[in-house]
Amino acid sequence: MLDLWYKNAIIYCLDTETFMDSNGDGVGDFQGLADRLDHLEALGVTTIWLNPFYPTPNKDNGYDISDFYSVDARLGSLGDFVHFIREARHRGMRVLVDLVVNHTSIEHPWFRAARSSPDSPYRDWYVWSKEKPEDIAKGIIFPGVQEAVWTYDETAQAWYMHRFYQFQADLNIANPAVREEIERIMGFWLELGVSGFRIDAVPFLVEYKGLDEEPDRDPLLLLSEIRDFLSWRKAEAILLAEANIVRDKAPKYFGGRGFETDERMHMLFDFPLNQAIWLAMARGDAGPIEEALRSRPTEPPLQAQWATFLRNHDELSLDKLSESERQEVFDAFGSKEDMRIYDRGIRRRLAPMLGGDQRRILLAQSLLFALPGTPVLWYGDEIGMGEDLSLPERNPVRTPMQWADEPGGGFSTSDAPVRPPVADGPLGYRQTNVAAQRNRHGALLTEVRSLIDTRRACPEIGWGEWSLVPDLPHGVLGLRSRWKNGEIVTLHNLRDEAIQVAAAELASGSLTELLQPSAKGSRVETDAVELEPYEYRWFRVGGERR
Repeated sequence: MLDLWYKNAIIYCLDTETFMDSNGDGVGDFQGLADRLDHLEALGVTTIWLNPFYPTPNKDNGYDISDFYSVDARLGSLGDFVHFIREARHRGMRVLVDLVVNHTSIEHPWFRAARSSPDSPYRDWYVWSKEKPEDIAKGIIFPGVQEAVWTYDETAQAWYMHRFYQFQADLNIANPAVREEIERIMGFWLELGVSGFRIDAVPFLVEYKGLDEEPDRDPLLLLSEIRDFLSWRKAEAILLAEANIVRDKAPKYFGGRGFETDERMHMLFDFPLNQAIWLAMARGDAGPIEEALRSRPTEPPLQAQWATFLRNHDELSLDKLSESERQEVFDAFGSKEDMRIYDRGIRRRLAPMLGGDQRRILLAQSLLFALPGTPVLWYGDEIGMGEDLSLPERNPVRTPMQWADEPGGGFSTSDAPVRPPVADGPLGYRQTNVAAQRNRHGALLTEVRSLIDTRRACPEIGWGEWSLVPDLPHGVLGLRSRWKNGEIVTLHNLRDEAIQVAAAELASGSLTELLQPSAKGSRVETDAVELEPYEYRWFRVGGERR
């Protein structure tokens, strides 16, 4: 029997170095993270996704890895990591870790060996060119910051490829030794207790770009092979792919029955839906979300699941929108030049994007949990953390967790933290922090916890079949989820005006309120459901019996 635990999971993403500092050196660590697991348990988190924590020169927030088999000394030791895993398991939480194998740091011993001699066994682990490639700027990922995708190495007397920054040399997956090493890395962390991997930059991982001769082998077979390896080593572990791709490519990433390929990724982040959410919020129109949901591939295999999200550790990419649509979102949520990045995205946190308006923040959070798929939260969004736009590139959303109104925001006692916590304004730690919101009626944290409790009690959303409620006002998104004998209906008013929805449009049976404190558990007796501006309502159809 398949273990589909991830379909009803609540995933919480965090960066260990900015979550909690236990020893006062200014850097978050695994001991500090273990000490704060009670917060995540109380929030209702079931799965923790860790950003990279491996040894690194740290030029790209840890994504430039110099050793795949250890923990960065600033964050603790392997023993501290295992202690954290044990503490999470005792609280019923699983842990996913980043698998970043598209590239390595140029300070990795593999690359140092590769550049040292053309006869090095590691030379073919990377992608090289003796001659300067014709267009070294073609395919740049970070326009305005990145200048090329090839860099000349004086030691090697050759050009090496890097789809990302020049200090991140691309690995050559056409080399069987590289593919075997990827499985070895997976096996190591599985033995230490992780429940799967979020795979970084998958579209760039499964390509043969830059090779003199491409092998007669589909690069996507790598996804089949690591899925097979995972299944044999730890059957319940999962693969979550970061793949910002168009819809018609998704079947090849999921694989499995119905898609006529081997089983591959358990989950894909739904980037088209994410961008549609922000367009819909900008317009006050549910249409973009409805269109994005309808565009999902039909008849996915049983194991397939979309991961939904509002914000993450990167920029809010708007690359799948048209130029005019992108401008609408820019105008609404990133009106100033320093709020934008890479000509395609916004480098802001959720709460500031929505002007600190708790009604709109909660509407967005409710959408996250109501949409068909598995919700993924970015740390601090449960309290409405602020941002620091003075930080470079994507770092405005990577400031330390705001725990309390005390020096360092409760993150660290150091005078020189890894990044300064946001202090000023209503979203800084002096006014917005965990301690101030914990168990306070009406606080954002309390409301998000209630949403998570309700979502976990509604497995229909994660495991069931979904459909759109038709013929609603264009400002209202209506979703219906059915599983076994249960049915859930959710409504979200994206407009700044009250809207009525006829109860008969929602269900033929009775509706039981699931969220409103004053009416929770009671049946809707009127002919119309009232939605205040930016209000959301969740109902169970036909009572609690299933």
